[in-house]
This record gives sequence, structure tokens and C-alpha cells, in this order.
Amino acid sequence: MAVRKQEKIGWAGGWAGGFVWVLILSVVLAARGETLKAMIGVLVCIGALVAIKYLSPWRHPRTPYRQLMLPIYAVFLGAIAWGIWSFGPRELGLHGWWSLLLLLPLTMPLWLIGDRRWEDE
Repeated sequence: MAVRKQEKIGWAGGWAGGFVWVLILSVVLAARGETLKAMIGVLVCIGALVAIKYLSPWRHPRTPYRQLMLPIYAVFLGAIAWGIWSFGPRELGLHGWWSLLLLLPLTMPLWLIGDRRWEDE
């Protein structure tokens, strides 16, 4: 099997990039003096990084991507809940529950590549 370095960078970098906003908001909260909320945000980031590393497809080549992505999506939903709790929905631009529907396109990889496996390449 080839090294597939670009795919590994894409997996790790893409998912990690999806959680950068949590780290940025944690810094903002720390600057405001809201230490507990900031630390929870940092813990969410650490949890995301651990999940991204542990659930990487080259570590589980026979597992469908969907099964590897679902726990990371769960951490992502937790990060969204943390952001709403920390700042309030209005501060994040949410003007009703329907605003969360804008996040649905983020789930497209579950349906587009969800059944593929690392060893299928």
C-alpha cells in the first residue's frame, strides 16, 4: 500500500481546521476572564485532536469512513453546544433553531464517502 501522505494530511488537517474556531473562542473567553468556559473549550479541542488521531482511517483500514467520522462529528456537535453556552446564540449569529440547519451541508462527507474504506483505495 502506498504511503498516501496527502490523504493523511487532508484527514488530519481538515478535521483539525474544523476545530480552530473553538480554540480562537477559548482565547477570547480567557481574555474576558471567563476561565472555566475557556478551559472547557481547550478540553474540547484536545478531545477533538485525540479523536482525529485515534480514528484515522489508516489505523482502521477495514472500517467504513462513516463509522470513523461519526464520533468526530459528535465532538463537533459538542463544540457547537459549548459555543452556544459560552457566548449565547445571538453572539454566534443564530437567530432561531432553524439557523442550525445551515450546518447540514457539513454532514455531506457522511453520505458521499461514508461507505468507502482506507483499504479500498
